[in-house]
Amino acid sequence: MRTPRTAAAALLTAVALTVTAAGCSDSGGKDAENKPSTPAGGGSPATSDRMTIAMVTHSGEGDTFWDIVQNGAEQAAAKDNAAFLYAANKEGKEQAQLIDSYVAKKVDGLIVTLAKPEAVKASVAKAVAAGIPVITINSGGQHSAAYGALTHIGQDESVAGEAVGEELTARGKKKALCVIHEQGNVSLEERCAGVQKTFKGTVENLNVEGTNMPAATSSIEAKLQSADDIDAVVTLGAPFAAASVKAKQSAGSHAEIDTFDLNAAVVAQLKARQIGFAVDQQPYLQGYLAVDALRLHKDNLNVLGGGKPVLTGPALVTEKDVERLEDLTARGTR
Repeated sequence: MRTPRTAAAALLTAVALTVTAAGCSDSGGKDAENKPSTPAGGGSPATSDRMTIAMVTHSGEGDTFWDIVQNGAEQAAAKDNAAFLYAANKEGKEQAQLIDSYVAKKVDGLIVTLAKPEAVKASVAKAVAAGIPVITINSGGQHSAAYGALTHIGQDESVAGEAVGEELTARGKKKALCVIHEQGNVSLEERCAGVQKTFKGTVENLNVEGTNMPAATSSIEAKLQSADDIDAVVTLGAPFAAASVKAKQSAGSHAEIDTFDLNAAVVAQLKARQIGFAVDQQPYLQGYLAVDALRLHKDNLNVLGGGKPVLTGPALVTEKDVERLEDLTARGTR
């Protein structure tokens, strides 16, 4: 694992947690509450008063990235004597309604994503006005402070995109296809813009229907068939890397597949050299640190990062990192 070449990204530290992850929770708008237990990483649960922490994300069905985020949050919640509730919806309006429901429940802390910031702005404001501390994670970090959140935890999407652009240049690529699987998601757009900023070749964006994997695969395949000069495909989520590998094979393309984010399938494809490299933003940390930060704020009025963003990536991983990554994906931390 190595940090990217950009000067800004070189300042980031890739933090590794080796705590055994808790089991996955329900998702898709259903609450998941974990009871107090002895943390798998050792030590005892927090002796502070019980608190309830809710997380609302923009995850679509089947996105394994969010399983890892939940694993981190659940592990921290078990340690911190907190009930953890989780709900998700890929549509901004429905995500806002989920936030409102947790405000009505008077939770002790709220973790939200800002993939579609305008859609959830009013709901986040309600939470802040109700005295519920809010931490944003993963997306929309540039809006976090303005919306009243304590801090933002995630990677800088622009820096991550720039790192990918530099890596593609170093690998001698000339034309890249950047696959956007959710239109209107500001973080995904920032990634592709970052790639375009530093890549010495050309970048073309392709919007696909992220909740329909067969359709997304067909769109990528059609593009590779019609533009045989594409020598790199950059996907913005781990599940779409596998789709692109399949599309490449069907199209008879020579393009290298690279991706943002990790899951077990991506690690296996790195090992098989079906994927060139992946960008790890450490989703386990995003969930874990967000829960920890809310507990620390409740007990001590601590503000993690002093109100500044807490960066969890990016770090570039290749087949050289596979042995270690296989162990971490088995634990649910990658």
